[in-house]
Amino acid sequence: MYPGTSEEDKQKLAAAITTQIIAFTGKPEMAISVDILEVAENVWMDEVYATEIKPNMDRLYKKPGY
Repeated sequence: MYPGTSEEDKQKLAAAITTQIIAFTGKPEMAISVDILEVAENVWMDEVYATEIKPNMDRLYKKPGY
């Protein structure tokens, strides 16, 4: 995630993700963890896309549109 999202919104996002994981997997909340890493936009392509997204494109269920 690019920097700039408030801590409150990150908490809300983590809660929403957790709720959906519980709904789809039936696992208890205590078994779920959510991490949000902020990465500056000017280094995203080198530090995230090139290393985490592009090499794993074949296994992504939601692919980026860029």
